[in-house]
Amino acid sequence: MEATGTDEVEKIKSKFMSAWHNMKYSWVLKTKTYFSRNSPVFLLGKCYHFKTEESGELSTDGSNFDKISTEISGNVEEFRKDFISRIWLTYREEFPQIKGSALTTDCGWGCTLRTGQMLLAQGLMLHFLGRAWVWPEALEMDSCDSESWTSSTVRKLTASFEASLTAERDPKVLARPPASRDWDVTERRNELYHRKIISWFGDSPLAAFGLHQLIEYGKKSGKMAGDWYGPAVVAHILRKAVEEARDPELQGVTVYVAQDCTVYSSDVIDRQCSFVDSGKAGTKAVIILVPVRLGGERTNTDYLEFVKGILSLEYCVGIIGGRPKQSYYFAGFQDDSLIYMDPHYCQSFVDVSIKDFPLESFHCPSPKKMSFKKMDPSCTIGFYCRTVQDFEKASEEITKMLKSSSKEKYPLFTFVKGHSRDYDFASSPLHEEHDLFSEDEKKRLKRFSTEEFVLL
Repeated sequence: MEATGTDEVEKIKSKFMSAWHNMKYSWVLKTKTYFSRNSPVFLLGKCYHFKTEESGELSTDGSNFDKISTEISGNVEEFRKDFISRIWLTYREEFPQIKGSALTTDCGWGCTLRTGQMLLAQGLMLHFLGRAWVWPEALEMDSCDSESWTSSTVRKLTASFEASLTAERDPKVLARPPASRDWDVTERRNELYHRKIISWFGDSPLAAFGLHQLIEYGKKSGKMAGDWYGPAVVAHILRKAVEEARDPELQGVTVYVAQDCTVYSSDVIDRQCSFVDSGKAGTKAVIILVPVRLGGERTNTDYLEFVKGILSLEYCVGIIGGRPKQSYYFAGFQDDSLIYMDPHYCQSFVDVSIKDFPLESFHCPSPKKMSFKKMDPSCTIGFYCRTVQDFEKASEEITKMLKSSSKEKYPLFTFVKGHSRDYDFASSPLHEEHDLFSEDEKKRLKRFSTEEFVLL
């Protein structure tokens, strides 16, 4: 009986903290973002121009997009559709309890897991949908200006807290009836994959890349629910989550994590050429994750051009990074500012197992910008290569970029031929199934855990 009482106290405490974090993080969409009319904007390898005869800035806070698109020339609308089409994964509340804890929200501690999810989601979108795909309903999202989002959040968290005191559960969010439109075969197929990709990141124990599964893999590196995760640790967790995924659709994708800022080409190609679907030979697409530090205590501005060059590549899937104590998903840039999606907004749990679950909360209505100088040096860079030939081409292109941008003797990371074992590394790229992390990986993860900044 005493244990039950303790559990109830923990649940009420969790709901109270969820309410507080929701109030705290509901303001992230309130600030306006300004874009220059005279500089190109890059978003995951695509370039957009907002140039006009007049100089100045334009504001994009979610509610102003429709206004600015009629005031200036250029492809603002295309940029808006492209940005909104990216999958946005944020703090959630009232999801099923995380195993081994009383937590039903990741507010305040799960932001790096969320940015890692966004990077992986972009890789899967490239794999199943291609870079040219945009969500047909991107411009049909409700006008979510910052004021309405904030006031709605306040009402929701107040009701949530009152319900927690009476042991009632929040009412389910009902799916909005799909707009009546004629889908052709390709659109229907793409929309199915769109929903399937989002469902893989659902906040339930069964979702392949959901928070619950990622936390389970994190336990192998000494992390628990409620702990803070760094970009490098998350990279290894994502790799293991993809390896362990059982959905047949995911058997054609693998993840490689660079070892000590080195990508071993033969290890990558071995992963791509490993057996697919019960022993049948085939080539897998690979998502390459490279944990790096862009300086010591502060980011070295000499790396700015390299980061911009990386985000200009069509096969880049973004950067897991942020500023000290906050993790962001970097997806583009304009001038010396990075464009990102912010996970620090607490939204209600959405059951992605139901048919036609609402999609709006998985797409961000407005981009945000941050000066490169404010970026924390610890981050993980991601690339997607569909074939071995794509990987070889990418490694050549990135190597040239690394050499041209490196003012010092050593580049930020390197591509080398051969396997890691050829360089006296004990770890093999493919491990025994029963051991989620090799001993070498466990040591590396513990080192990353102590070196990386604390994220909230």
